[in-house]
Amino acid sequence: MSRPVTIEIELPDFQYEKPSQGRLAAKDMIDGLRAWRLWSTLGWNDIVQRYRRSMLGPFWLTASMAIMVLALGIVYSRLFKTELHDFLPFLCVGLLLWGYVSATISEAGTLFTGSESYIKQIRLPYSIYAFRFIWSRIIILAHNFIIYFGVLIYFQFSPGLGVLMAIPALVLLTFNLTLTSLYLGMVSARFRDIPQIVGSVVQIAFFITPVMWKPELLGVDSTIVLLNPFFHLLEIVRAPLLGQSFPAESYIAVLILTIFNSAIAAAFFTRFRSRISYWI
Repeated sequence: MSRPVTIEIELPDFQYEKPSQGRLAAKDMIDGLRAWRLWSTLGWNDIVQRYRRSMLGPFWLTASMAIMVLALGIVYSRLFKTELHDFLPFLCVGLLLWGYVSATISEAGTLFTGSESYIKQIRLPYSIYAFRFIWSRIIILAHNFIIYFGVLIYFQFSPGLGVLMAIPALVLLTFNLTLTSLYLGMVSARFRDIPQIVGSVVQIAFFITPVMWKPELLGVDSTIVLLNPFFHLLEIVRAPLLGQSFPAESYIAVLILTIFNSAIAAAFFTRFRSRISYWI
């Protein structure tokens, strides 16, 4: 009776390398950017749903903003003893940009909690919700910017070719708002008191930021404004829209702020991205 033959086969050692959280976070961002058709459609639907069955739709915001600009422009120009043709464009651009910044930051707390049904039912990159959120705010800003062109026509004011500098400035501002919304949305999903705190901070920031008043009104104390990050975020866009000189100091401040925001957003998104679905 023959003995059984034992054959030893040496198999290669396959080791599965689990991707790092940093790679997963980077892949999430890339996949989110590639799905631009999805988040742009979702962002547009958010606007449509909000103003469904309304005659003017989002132009109600434009109408109310126009009335506010006109009323405050007349009152504050007399209060500050400033010519209306000089103060109203400044106030108009300031309110438009502040509305964009404040609404984005104040509502960033609902970035993930407001998309709970999507997150729990469909597996999508989390960055899609950030892009969807910021895109809907850009649409509202675009509607409201009709007021700016109306002011230019009424006062026959031409900002010159320097106005083109407002485009990269607006991109830089939007990039910072996207980063801020991302980590505020994550923190707010974990701690539900954060949106109330952020709302209070934004309300205080409105009064200490040159939106309805010019920095030069502070006189020798006008340098205090340079410590306000909101001022620099507004100024890089407002200055070219008003035909003013290149705001080099504000650009430097915003670039530093961009690095700071990028570091925070990257750290939060890498560390806590996998926990978002459990927090909402």
